[in-house]
Amino acid sequence: MLSTADGQTRLAEQPPLLLSCAPTGAGVAADSPSVVLHSERRFQTLLGFGAAFTEAAAVTWGGLPKQSQDSLLRHYFAGEAAQGHGYTLCRVHINSCDFALGNYAHAAVAGDLLLKHFNIERDRSSLLPMIKAAQAVARQAGAGTIRLLASPWSPPPWMKSNGQMNQGGELLPEYAAVWAQCYVRFIQAYAAEGVPIWGLTVQNEPAATQRWDSCIYSADQERDFVRDHLGPALAEAGLGHIKIIIWDHNRDLMVERAATVYSDPEAAKYVWGCGFHWYGEDHFEHVQLLHDAWPDKGLLFTEGCQEGGPHLGSAALGERYARNIINDLNRWTVGWIDWNLLLDETGGPNHVGNLCSAPIMANRQTGKLMLQSSYDYLGHFARFIKPGARRLLCAASKQDLEVTAFINPDGSKALVALNRSEVAIHYTLKWDARQCQAVAPARSISSFLSRD
Repeated sequence: MLSTADGQTRLAEQPPLLLSCAPTGAGVAADSPSVVLHSERRFQTLLGFGAAFTEAAAVTWGGLPKQSQDSLLRHYFAGEAAQGHGYTLCRVHINSCDFALGNYAHAAVAGDLLLKHFNIERDRSSLLPMIKAAQAVARQAGAGTIRLLASPWSPPPWMKSNGQMNQGGELLPEYAAVWAQCYVRFIQAYAAEGVPIWGLTVQNEPAATQRWDSCIYSADQERDFVRDHLGPALAEAGLGHIKIIIWDHNRDLMVERAATVYSDPEAAKYVWGCGFHWYGEDHFEHVQLLHDAWPDKGLLFTEGCQEGGPHLGSAALGERYARNIINDLNRWTVGWIDWNLLLDETGGPNHVGNLCSAPIMANRQTGKLMLQSSYDYLGHFARFIKPGARRLLCAASKQDLEVTAFINPDGSKALVALNRSEVAIHYTLKWDARQCQAVAPARSISSFLSRD
């Protein structure tokens, strides 16, 4: 399968390549680039790929004609045979986020320590209908239930030091226990709707004071909240199977933050792993460092998008996604969650004007979907690397070729090769004991699937 950054070739099936058992190097120049795959060396098991259900995505989806609504769900949640990505790992916000139509909280009544007024009525208008429709498509595709990660951007204003959901602030210590119960109530309310929650992050971007919904936790505060409140609250409610994920922010500080939590055995026992985003410097090495230090803890990419507007038609979108996915997967990441599933032609709606891109955009006037390069490039991973796949040893001799490879539960093997350079790269693909000649066109991504 081949896609090019100029959009001229989009998820296009290519003629089969014949792997031969020719002696290593036969008929190949000594300095010819190569990509090698050794399937006997295996690493982490993949949970899956996906994106976020936000109120912005759901409202935009709900405003489309039925044909476009169905098309979007097929594009993301149908399987490869139906020309869909087969998403199985997604995210949803607890309370509002910037990609909501405004601030709101499920526990909006100040002083309601017993949460008598807690409700998810707001979610029933747009979010839950979209999630349930996606679940139905995923089930039809044989993917089963979508694993759903829930993340809060802010506690209700009355629980915070600044008295508002925006502009950071901190969780007041006297409300830590009741805030922990809000996670429990949210999980229970969604389960009652037939939408099970797989995991939680403690707080979205806990080191960022944003003009939108945000809340600051120091590393010590996050550790103490998990150890003393969130972990015990889930356990007491019979929800100890829910995965708790810390940090949920950029790679730059992930080692420092996780070390504080993981070094406390009482906190660490509740924590499944660390979530991270791509904003700021890359720091892929920090993902590897965290695995090396705590190999028993999971690593999950929980959010990434192109900021600063819709970027319609940009070739750079897909390349940014592919480069990040390859580097994260090659450093023990077990799942990769994009940000908004859908946005309108402006890159919204967003209640503070923080407009961004999404792999699929919708024109509200025409009701048509606009697939971006990021959609195509994501497909080279999500369509061919299935949940339960294990990463294989794979490397390229030329730096301009960025590669990763997995073996799927059915025994098929998938290799993805990215070429972000301006020239085509001809190389030898060495697939265990066999090999063939391949080419990566300039500014392209290729996926190879072997079923033997």
